[in-house]
Parts: sequence; C-alpha cells; structure tokens
Amino acid sequence: MRRRGAHRLRPPHAQRGVALLVAILLVALGTILAAAVAYENVMTFRRGAATFAFDQALLVQQGAEALAAYGLRTALQADPQHTYASQGWGQAVGPIEVVPGVMLVAQLEDLQGRFNLNNLVQEDGTPDLVQVTAFEQLLTSLGLEPKWAPLLVDWIDRDIVPQAPDGAEDSVYMGQLPPYRTPNRYITSATELLALPGFGADRYRTLAPFVTALPWGTKLNVCTAKPQVLDAYVGHLDFSSDPDSLAKNRATASGCFPTLTDYQSAATDAVAWQKVMPKLQMTSGYFRLSSLITIGSTEFNLYSLLLQEPTGQVRPILRSFAPD
Repeated sequence: MRRRGAHRLRPPHAQRGVALLVAILLVALGTILAAAVAYENVMTFRRGAATFAFDQALLVQQGAEALAAYGLRTALQADPQHTYASQGWGQAVGPIEVVPGVMLVAQLEDLQGRFNLNNLVQEDGTPDLVQVTAFEQLLTSLGLEPKWAPLLVDWIDRDIVPQAPDGAEDSVYMGQLPPYRTPNRYITSATELLALPGFGADRYRTLAPFVTALPWGTKLNVCTAKPQVLDAYVGHLDFSSDPDSLAKNRATASGCFPTLTDYQSAATDAVAWQKVMPKLQMTSGYFRLSSLITIGSTEFNLYSLLLQEPTGQVRPILRSFAPD
C-alpha cells in the first residue's frame, strides 16, 4: 500500500512560476489586441480622410470646369468665328487657394489643335487618303516610321483585309502574346496606339502630344494647331522649323493665326489644297481641362473632356485620371 500523503500539491514556488507565465501570456495577448485595435482605428481614419479628400478634389474639379465654361462662353460671344488661345481661355489658372488648405492649378487645351486619329477612316469604312498622307508626314517629321498609318487604319476600318504593304489584321494580332483581335471601330483613346504590334511606349510618348481621339469628322482648328500638325497637311516644314516664331505671332496677334488664308499661302500645291481645305476650320468645340488639386500633402491629377455646343453651352463628356 502507498503511504498516505504521497500525492501532495506542488511546492508554492512552482505554482508561482506557472502564474507568472500565464500573466505574461495574458499581457502579451492584451498588447496584441490593443495594437490591432489601434491600427484599425488609424487605418479607418486614414481611409476616411482619403475619401473625404478625394470627394473634395472632385468638387474642386467641377468648379474648375465651371470656370473653364465661363471663359469659353465669353470667348465665343466675343468672336463666334474663331477660337484661339489668346482669347484668355488658354492661360493657366493658379495656383489659387480655393479654400484653406486646398490649391488648384488648371489649364485648358484645344484638342482640335491636334491630329484626330479617327479621321483616318471615313464613315463608309474606307481610308481617307488626305488624312492618311497627313498622318504619315506627321510621323516622319517626328522621327517615326510612316508604316504606323496603315496599321492604325486596319485597327479602325471594318474589313479584315490588311492595307498594302504594311497593314495588319487579325492574322497578325492573334499571334501576339496574349492574342487579341482588331476592334474594327473608331478608337476612344489615343492610348490604343500601344496595341499596335511593336509600337511601344517610347514612340507613344513622342507622338502623344500631337494626336487625339475625337469623333470622326472633327476638323482641325488652324488657329490652335501645333506646328508639326500644320506642316503635316501642307507637306513641308514651314511652321515647325521655327515653332517659337509661330508661338510669338499667336501671342501678339489680335486674332486667329494663321487664318485659313495665311495657311493656304503655305501650301505649294493648289490641287492638294482643295482636298485639304474641307478638313480645316477656325473654331473648336472639344477642349481638355487639366486640373492639379493639392489637399494638404496629397495631389490629384484630374482631366475633363469638355464639349462646347454652337449655342455656347459647355458640358463635360468625360472625366478621367489620365490625359488619354
């Protein structure tokens, strides 16, 4: 038989060790929970602040749109026959403090001063040879290969027959990684150039400031057109050889420069001019508003595509976080 008292409780010092270990574990667990709660509270606050700042930025952008609309309406009332930057709408606004801690810098650009890529293909789906030639000349003047013109025509047109000799249809694009097909419709953004096989970001950065994607048939405004685009339609370097002179003339002129008459004098081929002239005008309806909004240490770059109706009404038709 076992002796009575063989199973005695552990010594007091052993019990104190277990209690200390449990206490340490409880403190550690409490610390972890407290840190997690504090972290979630901080992140919730930051998410709320970011959402509030973003909502503020959108409201400031709408205010900038209203300011741009006022300037465009004023310019149209003063001169309904011409649209040019020295009317006042082309000047940058800001930096101005909208409310304490909120700064705005805004700039309007006439997108009809760029080459409209959608004009390469006519409504019936056939290439517009005048526009294709102008685009090839624009590419060449920028140091890019003219082969991208027929490639873009095939990207837009309705058929599946490649343009000769440098076109490409589904047979080429299905061999890409990953494979894809041509949309065979007008593009909505100039960034679709990046879908052309081998075009690449470097070529896009070179070409992007001179092109846009507007509805088919939107004409070039010679009063605001970039010098390289002006030269593309007349076939030789006249304005881009001295862009500073063009900028100075536009800044000092009391109206549109060059006018269609001035521009015609730069054309050396009268027959070609008769084909080019219907593609041109001296007014604009499409503008891009670039807004840089600073709230505290946070910056928002917002872009608005504005359409001015012939009545003078201006409305945003697209808002985005990228220029194209």
